[in-house]
Amino acid sequence: MAAKTQRWTSCNVLAPTADDRTLWSFSRKGDQATLESEKRFAVGARLPAEQVAKTLRETWQPRLNIAWLPADKVFLRVVELPPAEPAEVPALIEFQLERLSPLPAAQSVWTFELLSGGPSEPITAIVAIVDREVVEAQLKDLEAVGYRPDRLELPALRELLAVMKPGAGVYILASQEPAGIDCLVAWWGEGRLRHLSLGRFSNDSAAGDRLVDALRRTAWAAEVEGWLPASQGVTLIAEASLAARLELALKDFAGRSVTLRERLSPPELASVTATARAQANLVPPEVLARYRQEFVDRLWMRALGAVALAYVLVVLGYLAALNVLDYQKGRVDHEIALNLANYTKAQQLKARLEILQEQVNLKFAALDCWQAAAEALPESMTLNSIIFQRGKKLGLIGSVPNDQQEKVTAYNAALAKAEVNGRPLFTKVVTKSIQGPAAGRLDQPASWSLECEINRRDLE
Repeated sequence: MAAKTQRWTSCNVLAPTADDRTLWSFSRKGDQATLESEKRFAVGARLPAEQVAKTLRETWQPRLNIAWLPADKVFLRVVELPPAEPAEVPALIEFQLERLSPLPAAQSVWTFELLSGGPSEPITAIVAIVDREVVEAQLKDLEAVGYRPDRLELPALRELLAVMKPGAGVYILASQEPAGIDCLVAWWGEGRLRHLSLGRFSNDSAAGDRLVDALRRTAWAAEVEGWLPASQGVTLIAEASLAARLELALKDFAGRSVTLRERLSPPELASVTATARAQANLVPPEVLARYRQEFVDRLWMRALGAVALAYVLVVLGYLAALNVLDYQKGRVDHEIALNLANYTKAQQLKARLEILQEQVNLKFAALDCWQAAAEALPESMTLNSIIFQRGKKLGLIGSVPNDQQEKVTAYNAALAKAEVNGRPLFTKVVTKSIQGPAAGRLDQPASWSLECEINRRDLE
């Protein structure tokens, strides 16, 4: 199926071969990929996790992992579709998949790459089909070494799309492999890609002739279908030694000289793969979903691990602080035990001092009250008794001539104005009673009683 274009900060491209694995690592600078490292690993050796594994850092610095699939495992087809929205293209291709694919749909993985064209022009798509068992085996081998690819694609197709230009003629991308010579052939006609085939030929002196025979069969089929270009210019993209072996036969086929172009170097091809706005991806959607779920699960587990570690550290810190406080408390308890006798003795002395001070205060208060009561007492009045109630109230009882009872009120007012050291001695002075003599005994004095509330700051 088609893959969404991914934005990335770092990108790894892995080229697995029968002998070893080459890993290129790139960093992004604008739309350019800068090669950071190129490393080779033995088959079966685990790749460095810090370089290829997905971590929490991926949330703000995405990493893209790409792997190449051997060319002999892929079937390529060119499909022309009516003008449609990009979202409708997968359904249009899937409708024709049984006709295009040499494999049953349930046993294959397919994807496509769209070629640029106008909005009202027919859509040209390159469909890549691979046996599902091949893809699953490749992914299993990659997962075994710690590599989970986000994209699985054909490097030969990526190189061909990068170097060829739309027009008429034939583009041949040839590479010499241990099992033979692989040739990816693209036929253009009327500005559109008409045919794409991938073949393998024996690596001998007749390889060029076999390639030309395959080209002639394609040309005959194209002539029958009516799209064979009038001009069959041939562009050969191959290493110099291989191009020299194929050039003569291709020149005879084309009837003119062959345009020769050098292959991209492996690092250049890896850079093209990393920066390509690729739509094709042979990693099945369910595998991508599993990788994503595993990544999320790892984040959750690491988050839970971090929370558990933080909790353990907090508990250990709490226990350590508790032990320190317990030690400090023990020292304080020891000091309290040592000073308890002195403290008890000091409290007793303080209580005795307070009692003595209270007694002194009461004595002075009583003396002040006695002096004020004596000084303010009119001459004709008699003070019979003084009641000093716990230093808070003063009771005065006396007698006055029956015809001079108004002097009690004057005495009350005088006591209310009494001061000691510039402050009132009493807060309130109340005449409790004035009782005249019994009837028939008017020559007897009247009795009176006053109650005064003592103004004492030491009792506040």
